Amino acid sequence: MSQTRTQVGIVGAGPAGLVLAHLLHLQGIESVVLENRSRQHCEERIRAGVLEWGTVDLLVQMGVGERLKREGLVHHGIELRFGGKGHRVDFEELTGRAITVYGQHEVVKDLIAARLQAAEPILFEVEEVRVEDFRSSAPKIVYSKDGERGEVRCDFIAGCDGFHGVCRPSIPAEAVTVYERVYPYGWLGILAEAPPSSEELIYAYHDRGFALHSMRSPHITRLYLQCSPDEDLTQWPDERIWKELHIRLAGEGGWKLAEGPILQKGVTGMRSFVAEPMQYGRLFLAGDAAHIVPPTGAKGMNLAVADVRVLARALSEFYSAGRVGLLDRYSATCLRRVWRGQRFSWWMTSLLHRQEGNPFDQRRQLAELDYITSSRAASQSLAENYVGLAME
Repeated sequence: MSQTRTQVGIVGAGPAGLVLAHLLHLQGIESVVLENRSRQHCEERIRAGVLEWGTVDLLVQMGVGERLKREGLVHHGIELRFGGKGHRVDFEELTGRAITVYGQHEVVKDLIAARLQAAEPILFEVEEVRVEDFRSSAPKIVYSKDGERGEVRCDFIAGCDGFHGVCRPSIPAEAVTVYERVYPYGWLGILAEAPPSSEELIYAYHDRGFALHSMRSPHITRLYLQCSPDEDLTQWPDERIWKELHIRLAGEGGWKLAEGPILQKGVTGMRSFVAEPMQYGRLFLAGDAAHIVPPTGAKGMNLAVADVRVLARALSEFYSAGRVGLLDRYSATCLRRVWRGQRFSWWMTSLLHRQEGNPFDQRRQLAELDYITSSRAASQSLAENYVGLAME
């Protein structure tokens, strides 16, 4: 059995785990990152990519933001489209801030490159991972790789291994309270080789259901349609998808949706999930391991980055001064932001998705959209939450 000693063991090489590892490296704190998937999978898995201003600032401060600054698409607003008309929410004018579209897999590429350049340990394709003894002062992570057993002994474990990871289920069930809401709709998402039809994201409310126009680059468009969470993709040939997108995203002034070859297609269910507390003994949960938000508010990766920023600061205080105050308050500090993100994501989801069989809710949604787009106070509240609240 191979044995490794480090200060912080990190399970998961997504944005949460990799941002934490790099923040710790910059402060001279040792860590080992373990990931059950391949490096290629981590770097190619297409996921959301709307970065709040605070996330962008942090990545730049960490020294991993050069490509982000060069290739990221800075957006100063979004469009709310309903009744066939577009209404722009101007982030710059309302908050003085912006968001940046830069794919999560691109963030992961940059962070992995930085990790390897620093010659810091990161193990891909590990199996049979278990976290043990985290109620003691000597927790450990056991795993297997290439048929050999391994063990990482550490002072703390960061569970950054996502919703389906091993860290959260390792905490006794009676020690965790779960809050969850499953939504009665999903998103049929496509990635298309087509130039974006708009310079900014379009959130469309339509009688037939919600639609979203987004982008990943000047040549790749990301588009979504509200659908059933168990939608049968075989019933959605490319022609039907494009036809429905044209209907739901229809605008004024001759606006047209650009089409192109569909590179990827899938259905994503939607849920809100929070596990409290986010720490147990010397095991700390971060990102999707602790909370999930529906994608409507673009908060998932941003909440994960905010979590590990708090955790890195707490670990730095422990190693530099021997104080545990920030570590003890880690969960409470993170959950304040998490619940604000949950509230906003639920609100955006409830605002824009068609409520089947309830004409009252449909009329209420239209009234709220009208209020948001005609009231500075209402649009400023949306803008402030969308670009991101100040980090703790």
